[in-house]
Order: sequence, then C-alpha cells, then structure tokens
Amino acid sequence: MIETRVTRLLGIRVPIVQGGMQWVGLPPLVAAVSNAGGLGVLTALTQPSPQALREAIRETRKRTSKNFGVNITLLPSINPPDYEGYARAAVEEGVRIFETAGNNPGPLIAYFKSQGCTVIHKCTTIRHGKSAEKKGVDILSVDGFECAGHPGEEDIGGLVLFARAAKELKIPFIASGGIADSRGFAAALALGAEGINMGTRFMCTVESSIHQNIKEKIVASTEQDTLHIFRTLHNTARVFKNKVSQQVVALERRPGGAKFEELRDLVSGARGRLVYENGDPEYGIWSAGVTLGLIDDIPTCEELVVRMERETEEIIEGLGKLRTRQAKL
Repeated sequence: MIETRVTRLLGIRVPIVQGGMQWVGLPPLVAAVSNAGGLGVLTALTQPSPQALREAIRETRKRTSKNFGVNITLLPSINPPDYEGYARAAVEEGVRIFETAGNNPGPLIAYFKSQGCTVIHKCTTIRHGKSAEKKGVDILSVDGFECAGHPGEEDIGGLVLFARAAKELKIPFIASGGIADSRGFAAALALGAEGINMGTRFMCTVESSIHQNIKEKIVASTEQDTLHIFRTLHNTARVFKNKVSQQVVALERRPGGAKFEELRDLVSGARGRLVYENGDPEYGIWSAGVTLGLIDDIPTCEELVVRMERETEEIIEGLGKLRTRQAKL
C-alpha cells in the first residue's frame, strides 16, 4: 500500500488522480476511478451550466460512495463562464475536493477554503506553485512539458520540474505529464512527488465515455503523434497530430504568424467534442500527451489502478535490493 500525504488529505487508497479533462471527465469515468481507489475528477466546464453540474455530481454519487473532486479551469475568454456559479453549485452539492487551474485562481481558492474544502492547484512552474502555496492550496499538481493540454511556455520536462518542486515547495505535490504506467509512478515518487495525475491514460479505459475508435487510435499511436499548437500565441497546447492540428501549425508558421480569429473554426471546442462522440480522430483538435507511446491496452479503471499499484510497489522493492554493503577487508 502506497500511503502519502496526498492519500491522507484526499481520503483515497492510491495516490492516483484522474486529470480534469474537458469532454472526458464525466460521471462514469469519475466514479470508476474513485471506486478503484484513486480520485476521480468531474470537469465543471464540460457541463453547460451550474445546474447541469449539480446533476452530474448527483449522478456520480449514485455510482460511487468514494471521494471525488471537481475541476474548474479559468480560461482566457471575452465572455467567461459562470465560474462562481459552478463553484457554488458544487459546494452546495457536498463536494469538498476541488482542482483549480488557469489564471488568477485566488478568489476561487479563497472561497473553497472558506467552505472547508481541500484544493489542488495545477501549475507548470515553480514560481506559480509558490504563489498558489501562499494562497492556501493544500496540494499542487505540477505539470511537466510532456503533458496533454497546456504545458506553459517554459518547456521544462518533468524530470527536472518534479525534482525542483520537491526542493522548493512545502506542501505536497502530484506529478502530472508523461506518466501512464508503473515505471512513471515509481519515478515520480522517487523525484519527490506524493502522487500522480493521469489524463491520457484514463481516456483509454473501458469506462471513459469517448468513442471506441479514439481509444483504439490512442493504443495504435506513439509518443511522436502529438504536436504543439498556439506556440506563437503564447498559449501552447499539446494535442494529437492530425490534419487539423498540422494545418493550425502551418498557419502559425507563415510570415507574420496567424491571429486567433483565423484559427477559431479549426480549433473550436465543438469540433473537438465531436471527435470523442463520432470517433473520427481527424475531425478536430483533441488533447493527447506523449504517454501515447506507453499505452497499449484498454483496461477497466480498476484493472489499471490495481495493476499500477502492484507493479509500482514491486519496482520500489526491487530498487531496495540494489543497495550493496561494502565487504570487510
């Protein structure tokens, strides 16, 4: 059994947290991860309104008696969603674990802490981690450059970033990005993390609601099948390499670059959602991490979590056997 400050703070058996993924963090997956011993996370903005989030929370609770969380990601937007409404709805429904991400999370963090909630904050730099620490968050989710979605603009891989986090941060952190198997889990613990966050790996499970074609595409893909879009807009995102994302990159690389207005239709969330619903991996932009190269099956969440827990313990025990004592002369 792998017990850390993260398992104690979150009330879970295994320090594995499911990423708060847009269009993916739905009740069947969330409940399955929590039932398996990890922490499932509903994605608030996947739901069209705070009331819809209430209904998703109730559905999740019907499927599990275990703890689960809600992710609220603050997006750069001219017409921002009703973040306060989503937060209030979740708290009123009894959720006490939240993951925040994005810009200026201070007001949300303050509200959650005033309600006695445990807060995980996602960050991509030590600087931002320290800032969140001062705001009172309980756990940091530190994203390395390998992650799906937004890795920040500093391009620091997990091997260095997690070791830095262990040296610099006072509160526990979970490692995110580039982790999809027991070797990654054990490595994260060795680097000082007290748990891990997995997104792409949980997309490719039986209980994930995305189309079977996309799951099979993940299995068939390698670590070379992602690319970054929005580099020139300083809003970098790692996504699956397909015709649409390659077109976006080509437009960005033109002399003078590309304005977001020129890319809007290509990168629209509606198109990305249809990828998951209709199963055409070429139809729109969808997030994927370099862990594509580590995924070769579609297990249930329970099979995945139990396997990773067992194998990670075996790796840790095996490393202990590498110690040698100097022979007496």
